[in-house]
Amino acid sequence: MTITLKRMGPQDAALFTNIAAGVFDEPVVPERIASYLAEPGHLIILAFDGDLVVGQCAAVLHKHPDKVDELYIDEVGVADAYLRRGIARAMLTAMFEWGRERGARESWVGTEPDNAAANALYRSFAGEEDVFAYYEWDLDEVPRRAEEISSDPR
Repeated sequence: MTITLKRMGPQDAALFTNIAAGVFDEPVVPERIASYLAEPGHLIILAFDGDLVVGQCAAVLHKHPDKVDELYIDEVGVADAYLRRGIARAMLTAMFEWGRERGARESWVGTEPDNAAANALYRSFAGEEDVFAYYEWDLDEVPRRAEEISSDPR
């Protein structure tokens, strides 16, 4: 088995068709991948076994007005049949390098506390583990205008 890694760019949207199960959480939508790849701060590396996509690592470059640029590792996925072969480690290493090339000085990732495999992988890079609260919103359910927000603390 020879696994190759490739940095994806806007010209590579057609390579997201032959994807092994488990690499992404949901099916890849062509319009979404084209839009993702068109954004300069969106990075994605694919791992290939021949022409089959067996892994992916997606990241976003965050530029801040008050701190160093950082690389947010958004997702890491490897097909079940390819787990425990060093593919995720290789993709993360390659993504960290790409982030450094783009000016990032720090990187971070979040995962569930009970995701033993992901936590073991991330700990192996000797990062500083932290705990934080996570919130998500359905944007159809939150106020649309500032005047919809009540200032009444009750």
